[in-house]
Amino acid sequence: MNANMNTAATEWGTGIPEWVSVLASECDQSSQRAVATKLNRSGALVNQVLKNKYNGDLNAVEDCVRGVFMNGTTACPELGSIPSNECHDWRKKAQKFSSANTLRVRMYRACKKCPHNMKEIQS
Repeated sequence: MNANMNTAATEWGTGIPEWVSVLASECDQSSQRAVATKLNRSGALVNQVLKNKYNGDLNAVEDCVRGVFMNGTTACPELGSIPSNECHDWRKKAQKFSSANTLRVRMYRACKKCPHNMKEIQS
């Protein structure tokens, strides 16, 4: 009944990252679709990650998995300690200015000069 874990172990080999193992385990406990919904991602993305065939931003997926399932946090200079998936979401929103509300404007400014965002821009 550990089909997702077996798939991930086979496709990733001995170098399987911890977060991929957690993703597979969560999928085995429910379903890829349910896990994708919790991550606010598609089922296809989850499936491709488990099969080590995802060509997108694996760091973004890792941030989501760590934030949602592993209690991963990031020290946000503006908001304090926040889940790593929320940090990623704010960085993504900061790519385009929006005056929808004061928090969005505040985070746009903060994310533009944040060291976490700078690492992403440089790589």
